[in-house]
Amino acid sequence: MAYEKFSLVASDSPKAQKALRILREKYKESPPDQADVIVALGGDGQMLVTIHQFMARNIPIYGMNRGSLGFLMNEYNADNLPERLNKAEVTCLNPLRMRATDARGENFEGLAINEVSLLRSTRQVAKIRIFIDGRARLDELNCDGVLVATPAGSTAYNLSAHGPILPIKSGALALTPISAFRPRRWRGALLPKSAVVLFEILERDKRPVSAVADMLEVRDVARVEVSMAEDITVPILFDAGHDLDERILMEQFTD
Repeated sequence: MAYEKFSLVASDSPKAQKALRILREKYKESPPDQADVIVALGGDGQMLVTIHQFMARNIPIYGMNRGSLGFLMNEYNADNLPERLNKAEVTCLNPLRMRATDARGENFEGLAINEVSLLRSTRQVAKIRIFIDGRARLDELNCDGVLVATPAGSTAYNLSAHGPILPIKSGALALTPISAFRPRRWRGALLPKSAVVLFEILERDKRPVSAVADMLEVRDVARVEVSMAEDITVPILFDAGHDLDERILMEQFTD
């Protein structure tokens, strides 16, 4: 596909803002509502912000790293941007959909590209019951938290919590405990992407838990349902030979 018009967005960091000025001097920019592709400057945080900002439009997003790690970003170079865009390869991601109900009965819905995480809010460990597709699979998990990660997010918080790295095309989700105390030997589970995961918070008056889906945090949750939002597709562009499949594979052979 030929991308003739692009729009630029950037994080507030000095490095990203400098890159924004350079690119605006070098190229003709289109307004976001007329662009064929969005170019995001910053780190993975800015990429997530940009994805959520333009998700409803289903417009491709091409990131250039002006942050730190930049796992979802391409290498920054001010030269030949139109050529790079038109040679880029697209990876389509489906986010997770989180439906959370708090202790007051109020309902919240959010989307997450990387993971939905539940985290204890006080010094007390959380106690969480886990259902998969309507069936209780773990009656009580004592932990600091638990998360559900997509393949794209499996190298982020999930990996830090000792969860598995998932290839993009694996068709799987990672269910990973965070500092599990009981059961001691439970290390999580691999689930099909069609799975519906329900977390029920036990003793929530004494052991409150927060739920997080990207930029949305819901405090003092009573129950949280997580499923793959297969009705939503997020197209991300990567330079040829450096797509997300390759990056995730490389992550398994690096320190």
